[in-house]
Amino acid sequence: MSRTGVEPKLPWRSLPQALRDAVGEALGAPVRRAERVYGGYGPAPTFRLLLTDGRRAFFKGVGPHDPEFPRHALAREAGYYRELAPLLSGWAPDCLGEVRLDGWHALLLEDLGPKTVPPWSAAAARGVMQAFAAFHAATRQHALLQTLPPPADYAGDFAGCWRRLLDRAELPRVAMLAGPEAAAAEAWLGEHAATLSRTALALAEAPPPYVLLHGDLRSDNLRWRGGRLRRFDWPHLGAGPAEFDVAATAQSITVEGGPEPERLLGWYGERTPLRPAVVDAAVAAVAGFFAELAWQPELPGLPRLRAFQRAQLRVTLRWAAARLGLPEPAWLAAVPV
Repeated sequence: MSRTGVEPKLPWRSLPQALRDAVGEALGAPVRRAERVYGGYGPAPTFRLLLTDGRRAFFKGVGPHDPEFPRHALAREAGYYRELAPLLSGWAPDCLGEVRLDGWHALLLEDLGPKTVPPWSAAAARGVMQAFAAFHAATRQHALLQTLPPPADYAGDFAGCWRRLLDRAELPRVAMLAGPEAAAAEAWLGEHAATLSRTALALAEAPPPYVLLHGDLRSDNLRWRGGRLRRFDWPHLGAGPAEFDVAATAQSITVEGGPEPERLLGWYGERTPLRPAVVDAAVAAVAGFFAELAWQPELPGLPRLRAFQRAQLRVTLRWAAARLGLPEPAWLAAVPV
């Protein structure tokens, strides 16, 4: 277990010497020091590197014995850095190189420094949301969006979460998260899940304009420094309505102790108007996404993930109920985080 008491992380010395040498060759100088980076929700090896010539770089990699999901995710991200450079330039860290050796795959990126949020001040939250609006404006209707999964497919997977829960009769599993309030939770879900489902399904039919969607926006996936927003972890890209990314980002900031989501939407809207009906669909879809995941078994090597998803369910479902005029889901207070 790591020194932080969360996910395990390999130390640099545990990586094969041939891989460490190859990283230095790719970067043009040997690695003098490698500091493990904790954060995120997985055990993949990540390091801030100091090279012998004083330059810095960031290493993220997967090994031959890692599960398929992180291996495929890193391969997708590396491909996006190559194929979508005009969209990512200025918003993502620069890609400095890539190493494949003996089942290892490493992406070498510009080091953006240690995390800057949380804690979330109102000024930081407003700045991030307005920079986020600028990012969406820069990617709106870009020709390269046509190379990504179509909006109906990308958003449709999220939009269908409530319908899947209904079809599989899994609402009682969601309700069990509330422990002593499970009966109240099941009654509330039984009465209102169909409304949430109908609202969420509209996300897959949201009309243009479309933007580049990051799809995994949390504070560990961004840096806000000197009035500039930079984001990383780009394996889940898609094209679709900006409202989806905005809803997902807003709830994450609120979960981490930032302002309430409606205030965050207002700051984004100071730069770019949001369509209320599409926001409703996005919030309902994001709430359904966490309702589908939060009760699932813990995942090996991801000791904090389900707790964070439960916290996200509490924020997003309460938010969705308020936007749709549904009774407050008071039972959410009993869901542990």
